[in-house]
Amino acid sequence: MFFGANLEAQDDDKPQDAEGCKDSPLVTRFPGSLIHSCETKEYEGADLPMGNDKDGNALTKHVEGDYHSWDIATREGVSEIQVFRNFQSALKSAGFTIDYAGSLEQLVGHKGSTWVFIDNRGTYYYQTMVTEKQMQQEVAADASSLGEEINNSGRVAVYGIHFDTGKATIQPGSEKILGEIVQLLQENPDLKLRVEGPTDNQGNAAANQALSERRAQTVVSWVAAHGISAGRLAAKGLGQTQPVADNAGEDGRAKNRRVELVKQ
Repeated sequence: MFFGANLEAQDDDKPQDAEGCKDSPLVTRFPGSLIHSCETKEYEGADLPMGNDKDGNALTKHVEGDYHSWDIATREGVSEIQVFRNFQSALKSAGFTIDYAGSLEQLVGHKGSTWVFIDNRGTYYYQTMVTEKQMQQEVAADASSLGEEINNSGRVAVYGIHFDTGKATIQPGSEKILGEIVQLLQENPDLKLRVEGPTDNQGNAAANQALSERRAQTVVSWVAAHGISAGRLAAKGLGQTQPVADNAGEDGRAKNRRVELVKQ
């Protein structure tokens, strides 16, 4: 714990922490504070402030994973700078890298895959902690539902095929949905498919185009290596040109990072 002190034992006349809320095991509350509310999610995203670019545009870092947040009121008489400097010093002492420290209000640091964000208002502050991890794919289409959608519309969007960031390397855990594509083609020997690889709009458009082409070809190669004739498959990269959702938020970007199967 960064702050060794805990609140003194509270009696029934004193304000209590919100039900079910406890300190983070990594960054405890500012001593004498009270937890108004807290939230825990198995998997959630957060946009962390990183200052501004040379044109004054806000910069953020998006992280996803094990998510915890707290709304904490500080004790009476505590100043904004007092809270900020304490957390800044505590994070550094614990081996965190300070990635952004702005105007005594926003503090972002990370250690390994764990990120901490303090949004400081003096009399209260918000504390967010995200430990990055890959989302476990819990919902995936099967060969039957893929085939039904292709018969109905001529194409189907496939989720659950994950690649390393900025690469065309298929991540472990993607084999199940890839196997369903193989099964679909095995059950429909006359079916020919074009594999398309749209991306979100993060980064350079030309680089995204090239990346989408490599990823589509990687999927084709995987399917062909598992018993499907390469003559029944084609690959096409679409880059960021065909979004199906708003790229402004991570949910939308995740929908745009997909593989599509198109009947030829």
